[in-house]
This record gives sequence, C-alpha cells and structure tokens, in this order.
Amino acid sequence: MKTIIKRIGMGLLTLLVTLNLGSCGALQNANNKQKGGAIGAAGGAILGAIIGNNTGNKKNSELGAVIGGVVGGAAGILIGKKMDDQAQQIETEIPGAVVERVDNGIVITFDEQSGVYFDTGKSNINYSSQETLNKLAGVLREYADTNVLVIGHTDSAGSDELNMNLSKKRAEAVTNYFVASKGLGGQRFTTQWYGETQPKFDNTTKEGRAKNRRVNVVIVPNDKMKNDAQQQSGEN
Repeated sequence: MKTIIKRIGMGLLTLLVTLNLGSCGALQNANNKQKGGAIGAAGGAILGAIIGNNTGNKKNSELGAVIGGVVGGAAGILIGKKMDDQAQQIETEIPGAVVERVDNGIVITFDEQSGVYFDTGKSNINYSSQETLNKLAGVLREYADTNVLVIGHTDSAGSDELNMNLSKKRAEAVTNYFVASKGLGGQRFTTQWYGETQPKFDNTTKEGRAKNRRVNVVIVPNDKMKNDAQQQSGEN
C-alpha cells in the first residue's frame, strides 16, 4: 500500500518548520492534520489528483463544485484528523491501492494492479474486485459523514465513443455496488467518467495503458462534518 502526501504551499512548509518536526515520518504524520489551517481556502488539488493537469472544461468545473473548497483554520485541522484516520484505515485494509490525502479529502486510485479491475471491454465487477469494494464499503459505513465520488477512466485503445461509454459503465457499476449491494446511501455518491480523455500515464506503453484503466474513489467531508467541526472549534 502506498500513501502519497500532498504538500501544498509555502505556508504549510513554514508551519511544519515552526513546529520543529525533525523526522520525515513526523513530517508526513503532521502534514495533513495541520493542512487545513495552513492553506485556508485554496483548492483544486483533488481535481489534479483525479485528472492530472487537464482541469479546464465544464465537466471538471462541475466536479470541482461537488468537491467543494478547503476548510481552513481550527475546523480544518479537526476535519484533517478525521480524514487522516480514515485514510490510514483504508491503507491498512486494502493493500495495493494508492491512497492520497489531498486537501480535506482522500483520493483512492484502483487500477489493474490494485484490487479493483475489469476484464477487457467489460464493466461487471468480478469476485476479486468485490472483495476490495466490500472492505472499502465497511470504512465508508464507519465514517458516514462523507460524500463519495466515483470516477472512471480508460486507456486510448478503441474509439473515443466506446471508451467514454465503457468508463461510464465501470464508474456506475462501482457506485451501484456500493448502493445496491452494500446498502450505502445513494445521496452520498456522485459518478463521473472521462473515457480516454484524462490520461495520467503514457498510453504508448503497456504499463501506462494499464495504469490509465483506472477508477478513482474520492472521499470528501460532507456538510455535517464541516458544520460539526466549525461548532467544535467555535468558528460558527
């Protein structure tokens, strides 16, 4: 399992230096908990983790609105601690997936090497993928004050239309599994798809294409978590 910590802004770096966090491990552990207070209302990093640098179209703007802005101050620190704990649990229970703590959210990337994958040209969720999604569903049930985005991608093999439809079916299959099979509330979920239009790896190589055939699951705090954190911090 690999957890990637996003470092955003010199303000965060200054904060961490001020706290005299000497070791690399301490730096990583403190980073996300302090992030909310350090970067304030800055946003967009979650979109970058999902789709790379290609953020300039209407669909991406709509997805950014669902993700919402970053909560700063003391409330942001409280949210960061809850999301850190959730990310750590996902990391422990689902070896192989890439887990990123970005802004106030968590970005999980599943590809053909990490437990949720699809047969070529197929969108049904196979048994191995079900085992992984069952574990993630348990975490989502435990941390109920979150919203979840499921985003599908493909490599560049095949036509644009075929890949767009395939990424749609795969993203919807994951969402439907969480809702219909695992009983999670459908109001928590947003599903989006990009076909082959948002590669993060080189489609001219076999390895790059395998990584581009990916599904992201993005977990962000919902309004209840944000309101609770503001009340606890006295920021209301």
